[in-house]
Amino acid sequence: IKRPEIFVTLDPTLLSILACPACDTRPPLREDGETLICDRCGRIYPVRDGIPVLLPEEAIQPEDSAPAE
Repeated sequence: IKRPEIFVTLDPTLLSILACPACDTRPPLREDGETLICDRCGRIYPVRDGIPVLLPEEAIQPEDSAPAE
């Protein structure tokens, strides 16, 4: 059984205070579907059931990017 894709939009106030936990400078994250992306290090954090999972070990790291700070 295939689950339908459901996109949940985060509250703009919440999104405005979220930052990448892996970067020393704590850059903001941008929403992209069911993920949050750090434009500095390239990590992609999942959003599960409307809850951002901001654990560096849960993030997907783009293979072609340089290691984060």
